[in-house]
Amino acid sequence: MGMEVVAARVERVAQKALDAIPTAYIRPVEERKDMGDALEVVKAQIKEAFLQIPVVDLRAFDSGNKEMKQACVESVRKAAEEWGVMHIAGHGIAAELLEKVQEVGTKFFDLPIEQKEQYANDQASGKLQGYGSKLANCSSGKLEWQDYFFHLIHPVEKADFTIWPKEPADYIEVTKQYGNELRAVATKLLSILSLGVGLDENRLDRELGGREHLALQLKINYYPKCPQPDLALGVEAHTDVSSLTFIHANGVPGLQVLKDERWMTAECIPDTLIVHVGDALEILSNGKYKSVLHRSLVNKEKVRISWAVFCEPPKDKVVLRPLEELVTDETPAKFAPRTFLQHIEQKLFNKKQIN
Repeated sequence: MGMEVVAARVERVAQKALDAIPTAYIRPVEERKDMGDALEVVKAQIKEAFLQIPVVDLRAFDSGNKEMKQACVESVRKAAEEWGVMHIAGHGIAAELLEKVQEVGTKFFDLPIEQKEQYANDQASGKLQGYGSKLANCSSGKLEWQDYFFHLIHPVEKADFTIWPKEPADYIEVTKQYGNELRAVATKLLSILSLGVGLDENRLDRELGGREHLALQLKINYYPKCPQPDLALGVEAHTDVSSLTFIHANGVPGLQVLKDERWMTAECIPDTLIVHVGDALEILSNGKYKSVLHRSLVNKEKVRISWAVFCEPPKDKVVLRPLEELVTDETPAKFAPRTFLQHIEQKLFNKKQIN
């Protein structure tokens, strides 16, 4: 097989300053609804005063005031049920740390491609962690306008530091701290979401593997400038297999979510993180919380970098199934039990549907 399975780095394609993108990146016509240059699309959406992804403030949850805490639970529940995505403010991660995370990730992607290739992953052999580009997938056979760096950041004792970037020198220290602090945010959000469906506060976190086994996987997505952003996608439409996904970006918009048959582009709201509901949480909640369909636009003028962290249950230790308290005669189980690994395989290889 050799070299032909290695996707060309999108950064290398973008460096050629072509007027037109290679056909491998051109999306099928049926995918192009609401596509366009992300910077223009956001401007048009603001002008139109279209619906916005909800913003929830988590500060009230720890306020000690019962009514405020309940209002916070209610706003998170509503966003997770109606949208499957929200901006969270009051998450407690210092702006300085988020800036550092962006800085070290950006410095890594600023390295010459040859240097980044030392960290190349090998998807064909199942080595997913490291520097990579999406190989053409089976559904559309198209490539995505994106390179990435992917690795586990929490629990830190399970991290493989041999594949973490050695440059910049503070990458490891900063990213470890981020993993720790983000785990605390995930704990809080899972508590709120547990209460939102009438469960014990620790229930969802425990069901997903708890402190010891719930894994936080970081994917830094690098989207170069694109000469034809109305034809390419940074990431094609999908739902995440995770329980929750946290995203922050370098101030350049691009994330789109599907709401009421229309693709909504997320604005960049300072000091917030975007959180998606993923498949694992949709299954546990018996469909009350929605795993949101989303994709990523690109643009002509600015490189976009986003930091996505997927909170994933262990592959075989946990059986994902609708929690018994949420299954009644009126709301029968919508999903058959499966391990996380079975769920991933079913999605990736389009195996027989098991929901």
